[in-house]
Amino acid sequence: QVQLQESGPGLVKSSQMLSLTCTVSGGSITTSYYGWAWIRQAPGKGLEWMGAVAYDGSTYYSPSLKSRTSISRDTSKNQFSLQLTSVTPEDTAVYYCARAPRPETYSDPGEYDYWGQGTQVTVSS
Repeated sequence: QVQLQESGPGLVKSSQMLSLTCTVSGGSITTSYYGWAWIRQAPGKGLEWMGAVAYDGSTYYSPSLKSRTSISRDTSKNQFSLQLTSVTPEDTAVYYCARAPRPETYSDPGEYDYWGQGTQVTVSS
């Protein structure tokens, strides 16, 4: 059974960088052809796909967030991470990590098969 767990600070100040890590157990992040994604949900809004890192290290980003987003991985720890720069209160959301089962699903949260429980991040002004 694959499990994902988000970790990171719950409070970030405006203009600073948000950093989150997702630790994966029960499966390797290098196994073909899975993708490992970050998604967020702001209060009262729907899910927003932020980006993903593929089994081979390739990265994919939402065009609307690409200039501020970086996704990396540490294969030795079976973790992948999100960095979001220049945050504002509009970046306040529950942040999730999840697994995409196939390359064509990397940007489709509706197709993800395993999710972390989510972590609340609040950006203070």
